[in-house]
Amino acid sequence: MERISWNQYFIAQSHLLKSRSTCERLAVGAVIVRDKRMIAGGYNGSVSGGVHCMDEGCYVIDGHCVRTIHAEMNALLQCAKFGVATEQAEIYVSHFPCLHCTKAIIQAGIKAVYYSEDYRNHPYAIELLKQAGVEIHKVDRDEKLIDPQTMEKEQLVDDLLHRLERSGHSSEELHELKQQAQHLFKVNKTQRL
Repeated sequence: MERISWNQYFIAQSHLLKSRSTCERLAVGAVIVRDKRMIAGGYNGSVSGGVHCMDEGCYVIDGHCVRTIHAEMNALLQCAKFGVATEQAEIYVSHFPCLHCTKAIIQAGIKAVYYSEDYRNHPYAIELLKQAGVEIHKVDRDEKLIDPQTMEKEQLVDDLLHRLERSGHSSEELHELKQQAQHLFKVNKTQRL
């Protein structure tokens, strides 16, 4: 079995953390790392003890959910709460940080941002990170390294789609299923089918 890189490992941790999110709009996870050790983690959700978006819906003002605390902020606040230094640490985030989280990351002394999904990458956030000397790295999440059965799962989906095609299912329905499989496995399955 192939050993995954540190970047893949910590990005996978951010994706695991996002599974705790209570946000209905976008689940995000963040892990703060220093010296190859996780020192804090966070996901986007409501204030402790508060109402969750998944229970009552998002509280949206000017296009933003004001109920939600972002994953990066939750991780940084966890460090503050427990007196853990963030100077020269790195942050791994499932999605590119928003402008407000970017400013907090810079102020906390984080030296590098690693993320796996582009999400409204604000040009000013990128500019601020560069001005502050914070490294920005996009990490392509390789599910095959995290889940060794990914290839078998892809093959099973391919086989099932071929069987549906041979049994006469509509091309529209098959196209939709192929798109879902492509999104699920993040590969262009329509070229292979």
